[in-house]
Parts: sequence; structure tokens; C-alpha cells
Amino acid sequence: MSPTFTSFAVRNYRIFYAGSFVSNIGTWMGRVAQDWLVLTELTDHSSQALGIVTGLQFLPFLVLAPWAGAIADRFPKRRILLVTQTLLLVTSLVLAALVLFGVAALWHVYLIALAQGVVTAIDNPARQSFVSEMVPRDKLANAVALNSASFNAGRLIGPGLAGLMIAAVGTGWTLLVNVATFVFVIAALALLRPGELMPAPLTRGKGAIRDGIRYVRNRPDLKVVMLLVFVLGTFGMNFQVTTALMATQEFGKGPTEYGILGSIMATGSLTAALLSARRARPRLRILLVALAGFTLSTTAAALAPTYTLFALSLVPVGLSALTALTTANAMVQLRADPLVRGRVMALYMAIFMGGTPIGAPIIGWIGEVFGARWTIAIGPIAVGVTLVAVMWWLAREQNVRVSFESQRHPRLTIEAVPPKVRDTVTEPAPEAAR
Repeated sequence: MSPTFTSFAVRNYRIFYAGSFVSNIGTWMGRVAQDWLVLTELTDHSSQALGIVTGLQFLPFLVLAPWAGAIADRFPKRRILLVTQTLLLVTSLVLAALVLFGVAALWHVYLIALAQGVVTAIDNPARQSFVSEMVPRDKLANAVALNSASFNAGRLIGPGLAGLMIAAVGTGWTLLVNVATFVFVIAALALLRPGELMPAPLTRGKGAIRDGIRYVRNRPDLKVVMLLVFVLGTFGMNFQVTTALMATQEFGKGPTEYGILGSIMATGSLTAALLSARRARPRLRILLVALAGFTLSTTAAALAPTYTLFALSLVPVGLSALTALTTANAMVQLRADPLVRGRVMALYMAIFMGGTPIGAPIIGWIGEVFGARWTIAIGPIAVGVTLVAVMWWLAREQNVRVSFESQRHPRLTIEAVPPKVRDTVTEPAPEAAR
């Protein structure tokens, strides 16, 4: 079997992947339909309203992270996922019914977005850490990358399909398709063989939340990764808002063209996920290079003069963003102790997605005041400044040298400098990571 798909040799993972893939397509269709509903049917292209909806969806990640992580480490993860996916099906059905019966109001969308955010905040750490219970450790990085590939393959298919469906049959029926796809992931969970799972020990007793926070606080390698992911998620990954505003305000396009933008960006994201699946070990240098690429490509997107050039610039944006996120996710999962992995992943997801309630309303306000292009431009500014600060910190505080060699094949080198004895946030071997 190809190294890219080595995790498919595991039956449970193969079934879970298939159900998740169908569900991911529906999720992206639902997101596009929800955004289109807010922008064109419930408001007059209000970027602020769209920013509030996005913020409400992600606010629970920030608030509930410690409890969500404790739940993931305390109860069987498969059972948690069966409950959360069923609740997401029900809430999605309510929104679809409101739209189909013509009674949907903006406050309905706000309330359902918040409810789904609460459920997803509990679902995500359990789902992220559940991967390590389906595949052995030597396949974990591959499985994480394939999950990203599934998510972005759904992103490749879902938005374009949603745009066509909205134009053909309306927003309500598009939302109903999303409801139907939840059945596939629930069925996949039911078909897994419990005896072939490798569950982590369940946490018992008090102080679980405190222990998880203390564990991360004492791990500088995890803290650096989470800082980079926080800035990327807060200011650089608000594509629900930014591409919608660019399509409708800057270029005057309709639902089909808006949906196509998500699919185009997903081609880069899917490519990145498949490339990541071939790497046996995630490395810090890959994360730093990917963030540098994101800074350059999003700057190009913000300056694109035409819809076509903007769409093309989203390919490297998706490639660099997904490379960074897949690498960061795998680094955190592989370096976290199995006893606290659920809590660590909850904090990771809170930092990544929980920053959206801060960033989305700010970006919505920037769109209202300064225009759609600045909603994108704020991303490379924030990520670029943070990237420089982290590289300076690595060189100064962690006794690590970061250099870029401009040769025929340019390389970023990260290596420990011998004079001082300190823990570093890079690979333990002193040799250059090339």
C-alpha cells in the first residue's frame, strides 16, 4: 500500500474515514448555505452579522475547552461522538426546517450557531484524540493528515455543490442535504469493532482540568505551536467571512462563484494534506515554512485585482494553511501523553478555533469600515509579525539557530547550538533539520 494511505489498512479507521468524508461534504454545504442565508436573505450583505454568526459558532471552543477535554479523557470517545453527531443532526434539521417553511429569522441562526458551537466544542477533542485509538502510533501522523485530506476533499466538493444547489433549488434544500450526511458518520461509528480499538486509560477523580492545563504550561514546545496556531486561526483563517465579502462586495458575484472559491482553495488544502500524509514525522521547520508561505500568498490574495486572480491565489493559501495546521495537529498529538491527550487537544482546538469569536467580529467590522480587501490583509500582517517574533525567541531563549539558505534549492535550517544546555522546541537530535 502507498505510504500516503497506510492507515487504510486498519479496518476501523477505514470505515470511520468513509463516514466522515461524506459528512464533511455536507458540513461544507451547510456552511456555505448558512453564510448565503445570512448575507443575502436575512440581511443586506451585512459582514458584521456574518461575523457574529461565525463568532457564536466558535465561542464555546474558548469557554468550554477545559471541560470538553476532561469529558474526552473521562468517557469512551466513541460514545461521546455518537451523542454529539446526533445532536448536530437535530440542530441542522431545525435550521433547514425554519428556512424551508419560510420563518427563519436572524436570531434563529444566531441561536442555532451557538448551540452547534457548544456541541462541536465537546465533539472536536474527542474526535481528534479518537484517531489515536484506531491506529497504532507509527500510523498516527498519517491518519491525522488523511483526516485533513477528508476535511478538505469535502471542502473541495461541498462549496461548489452548495452554490449550484442554492441557485437551482434554494438554501433550505441545501441545508437539508447537510442533515442527511450526518447519518453516514453515525452509521460508521456504529459499525466500528470495539475489540479492535486501543482506548487510552480513562481519567478518574478530581483535578483533571487542572492537570491538563499544568501539563501544557510546562511544555514550551506545545506552547509555541499553540501560539502560532492561535494567531493563524484568529486572524488568518476566517475564510467564511473573507471569501464571502470578496465575492459579493469586491467582485459582485453570485452564489455559484462564491461556492467555487471554497472549492478552488480546497485544491491547495487537499494537496497539502496528501503531501503531509507521506511524512512519517511532523517537524517544526515545516510549520515555520508553511506559515511564511501563508503570509506571502494571503498578501497576494488581498491585492488581487480580478476575481480570477483572487481565485487562483487561494490555491497556495489553502496549501500553506493546511500544511501548517496538519503539522501542528500531528506535533501536538504525538508529543502529548495519552493520559492527557484529550485535554491537550481540547486546549489546542480552543486556541485554534476559540480565537475566531475574537477575530471574526473584528474582521467583520474591518470589512464594514475599510472594505473587503482588508479583511484578508490583516491575516498576513498578524501571522508574519508572530512568525518573526517566534523565530527571534527560538534563537534567543531556546538556544536554537534558525537560518535560511538561498541556494539552488532554498532550505530553512533549525538546529540546536551546543554552548548552552536547554530544552528546545525542535527535534531532540542536534543535527540540522533539513
